[in-house]
Amino acid sequence: MKILVLSWEFPPRIVGGIARHVAELYPELVKLGHEVHLITAEFGHASMYEVVEGVKVHRVPVAHSNDFFHWVVNLNLSMGDHGGKLILEEGPFDLIHAHDWLVGDAAIALKHSFKIPLIATIHATEYGRYNGIHTEIQGYINGKETLLAYNAWRIIVCSDYMRQEVERALHSPWDKIDVIYNGIRAEKKQHHVDFHALDFRRQFATDNEKIVYYLGRMTYEKGVPVLLNAAPKILSEMGGNVKFVIVGGGNTDHLKRQTWDLGIWHHCYFTGFLSDDYLDKFQTVADCAVFPSLYEPFGIVALESFASRVPVVVSDTGGFPEVVQHTKTGIVTWVNNSDSLAWGILEVLKNPGYRQWLVDNAYEDLKRRFSWPKLARQTQEVYQRVVQERSQISW
Repeated sequence: MKILVLSWEFPPRIVGGIARHVAELYPELVKLGHEVHLITAEFGHASMYEVVEGVKVHRVPVAHSNDFFHWVVNLNLSMGDHGGKLILEEGPFDLIHAHDWLVGDAAIALKHSFKIPLIATIHATEYGRYNGIHTEIQGYINGKETLLAYNAWRIIVCSDYMRQEVERALHSPWDKIDVIYNGIRAEKKQHHVDFHALDFRRQFATDNEKIVYYLGRMTYEKGVPVLLNAAPKILSEMGGNVKFVIVGGGNTDHLKRQTWDLGIWHHCYFTGFLSDDYLDKFQTVADCAVFPSLYEPFGIVALESFASRVPVVVSDTGGFPEVVQHTKTGIVTWVNNSDSLAWGILEVLKNPGYRQWLVDNAYEDLKRRFSWPKLARQTQEVYQRVVQERSQISW
């Protein structure tokens, strides 16, 4: 089977979870015997064409624009142009697979021009992010998402929660949507044993402080203020011996102001962006990972923590309760409730035996439910179904 994939992010461009999802799924599909061409945006010094783990990666130039939405228009023009040439030169292709609305216009145009069925993976929705559509910009994005979902032969989502959301927010028929979880390569997390852990740890906390960390974007829906509001109670019960480490790029001024107002400034450390290698080392010395999201379609960060053998505390929003099994592979707390979050974190910090049990269970669960070879086979089943259906109709 020959597949044309469109994704606006792909390593080394990593904005959110899509880049890692795409980079880890398609090599497994290549192993299953499929030919995959992936079109993405140019980035830095990355090669305009290369083969990455069997995936033929085409990076296209995108005309510069100071306006993000104008940049997306330029991206789609470039992707559509390159995709058309690719189909004419390398075709025929069996399927087009588009990841999120940002590449939707190009995917839809190629679908109609060449009569190739389109599969769309919807990783998140604007409706879900903001609990409704409230502004003109949100309405524009929602319209693009709806158009992509309408034009897709089948839709893939990452959780049962997202299946319900896409049905509701994008008016997609229930039986057109397939649930395939996100995955992770657990082995990619290097469990460092050959570095001076204690010296490394002292960059973040004193020897008697527990390290509780958040990792991710600093956007509203990630709920970092909920963690900071939980901190005073945790510090009170732990005799002040906790350091809250906030990892990730983006504007943290409002969060720093919050820590000052709460009187916990000296117990918090904002690291900014950390490279993967540095992050791997950091996770080996941390005591608890916390993801207090207000909206989370899946929660790939939880899988990263499972693989790093760090106990996780999450909120019961979106896909998190599907990914993290409460009191078995992690602790699930009430969304947007700092008291509940504080309770969950204290359960982990105060009970080292329980903490280890959660970590061991979580690592086992990765192999059982979240391995890419298994998820690639599920994706292949969707592909085969669409190709079979396409063969039975005249277009």
